[in-house]
Amino acid sequence: MTEPITLGVSPKMHSELERKRAELGALLARSGRTLVAYSGGVDSALLLAEAHRVLGDRACGVIARSPSLPKEELAQALDLASSRGIPVRVVRTEEMERPAYRANGPDRCFHCKSELFEKLSDLAREEGWDTLAYGAITDDLGDIRPGMTAAERLHVRAPLLEAGLSKLEVRMFARRIGLPVWDKPQAACLASRIPHGSPVTEDKLEQVERGEALLKDRFGLRVLRLRHEGSKARIETDPAEIPRLSTPENKQAILSALSGLGFTDVELDPRGYRRADPIPGPDLED
Repeated sequence: MTEPITLGVSPKMHSELERKRAELGALLARSGRTLVAYSGGVDSALLLAEAHRVLGDRACGVIARSPSLPKEELAQALDLASSRGIPVRVVRTEEMERPAYRANGPDRCFHCKSELFEKLSDLAREEGWDTLAYGAITDDLGDIRPGMTAAERLHVRAPLLEAGLSKLEVRMFARRIGLPVWDKPQAACLASRIPHGSPVTEDKLEQVERGEALLKDRFGLRVLRLRHEGSKARIETDPAEIPRLSTPENKQAILSALSGLGFTDVELDPRGYRRADPIPGPDLED
């Protein structure tokens, strides 16, 4: 018997969460052997955990090893699954081989997700998996999401969305079942830090990954985006952190840290972190 979700919410919300959890469980139970596209974020982590609860060894996560996924994110995602005894396969995706992805147009995420879902489709066909699933939720319906188009074309299901779960509900659900990523800030691939029209290269992705790692380590930042604007790095973080980072000493420390990666100019965005304009931003663009 699954322990009920109890988060100090109203009886009505509690009842609705329980109903949706039961609906999700029923959807998964009918899915047969299922491969879950997993990234380590709260949505895909919850989906994978519930799929494993319902299906046992008939569910398996699949995570991409890619230049656009920070190595630390990959390691944390694998550690999380391992800590709960959930199997996860690592597949190497080759979106960098796709000219349309490298061109970095507004549809970049379509080409990235197509590469991932095609890899999953190949794996399912070779090994007899019945269903492919990913962690789309109701909040995703309001944005332009080329990645959802890729999922639809390759018949990848979205059980959380089918069960009507929102981001708030997913976080509450994840907290209740003990997922440590329940409050993890939304993340996006490293390529989302490169402006549309500026080609995606492995060198740029590495600059962003190393730069963000250096600043997180140096300043203990939880929310951070290093926007790659050629020789300039534009830093977005929690607005509450802006005064601390804006002191002459810290501004010099930031410039010193990033100059070693090839940036000659650094801008600390006074507006703080904000999601990019969703028109015409791609799936999971932030």
